[in-house]
Order: sequence, then C-alpha cells, then structure tokens
Amino acid sequence: MSNLALRAISAAVMIPLALGVAYIGGWLFALFWAAAAGAVLWEWFALVRVATLTPAQRARWYVAGIGYAAVLAWAPLLLRADAAYGFFAIVLLFGVVWTTDIAAYFVGRAFGGPKLMPSVSPKKTWSGAVGGTLAAIAVAVLLARLFGAPHWAAIAAVALLLSVLSQMGDLFESWIKRRFGAKDASQLIPGHGGVMDRLDGFWAAVLAAAVIGILRGGFEAPARGLLIW
Repeated sequence: MSNLALRAISAAVMIPLALGVAYIGGWLFALFWAAAAGAVLWEWFALVRVATLTPAQRARWYVAGIGYAAVLAWAPLLLRADAAYGFFAIVLLFGVVWTTDIAAYFVGRAFGGPKLMPSVSPKKTWSGAVGGTLAAIAVAVLLARLFGAPHWAAIAAVALLLSVLSQMGDLFESWIKRRFGAKDASQLIPGHGGVMDRLDGFWAAVLAAAVIGILRGGFEAPARGLLIW
C-alpha cells in the first residue's frame, strides 16, 4: 500500500476521533491530550536515548522534551475549557493545521519550485507553503461563518498567523529528527510516522493560540480572546 493511501486511512480514523473528543470535552478530552503528550514525550526520549551525547547534553534535551510535550497537555485543555467558544477554538485550530498540511502537500507536488528550507526538509516548497496558508485562511473563514463568529476578517488574520506558525512547527520537528538522524519520530501511526510527526504543526499553532487567548481574554476566557476581536 502506498504511503499516501496509508495516510488517508489513518486520517479517516484520527479526524473523526479528534473532533468527537473535542465536542465531548471534559475528562475524555483531557485524557486524549494527556495520552498524546505522553506519546510525544516517549518518542522524544527515544530519539535522544540513542544519540551520542554527554550526560549534560542528554539532560538538557530531556528537559526540552518535557517542555515540548507539556504544551500538548496544557494548551488544548486551556482553550477547550472556555464554555462559550472552546469547541470552536479547537475546531478552528484543527481546520487551519490540517488544511495547511494537506494543501501544502498537494500544491507543492503540483507546482514545485524553490525549496522552503532544503537543509531541514528537502521536499517542502514555497509554493506549497503559500498554497497551504491560503487554503487554511479560506477554511477558517468558512468555519467562522458556520459558527456564526463576528468579524470573520479577524479570523482570517488569526488563521494566517496560525498557518505560518504550524509550518514553522513542522520545520522545527524536522530539524530535531535530522539532528538525531531519524526519518520519523516513531512508527505509531501508519503513513504518518509518530505522534510527534502528526502534531508538530498543531503544537506550534495551539501554543500561539493559547498565548494570544490569555493575553486578550485572560485565563477565564482564552478561546474568546483568540476568536472575538
């Protein structure tokens, strides 16, 4: 089976699961993201464990991994806890990150052109990056209309930022794997590699969304702070 087919099958399972858990919220949502963070931490430690490092270097990488995984255990829960806008915030994040990833893949393959950062990820192109971001903005506006959010132009601007950051998160994770000589973080998800491979863009986007939400809406209403301008 081709890698694209495996990716499609895995996505057909993961997308409804992630959306369903986000809709239910509560302890199930917390358990879902605790498991994701645990898997990411296990993959990070596995990468570091086999590398030739001094004890001090290894310790620093382990601490960095704990911080990286902690974002996934904290930021989605913070946003989802906003009773009024939490579900919309999570759906918007999913829509932006997933659309960016999918559109960048197909646009990049269709148009090719200059590489985005060949020393880190040789297959990614500028055409794919731009195409992914434009598609993510379109999806975000559609979601804003669907959820009845005012100021859809502000949602488009948020989507632009989150899409760019999600691609930076993807490149950051690629740099980490290259640093440790690995193609994938693990083989937990057929066609996608590891959980870290699947959540690299979401990691960066949800961290930024949580920070924006806290700055504008406080810890009481972070999703509102992200979405209502």
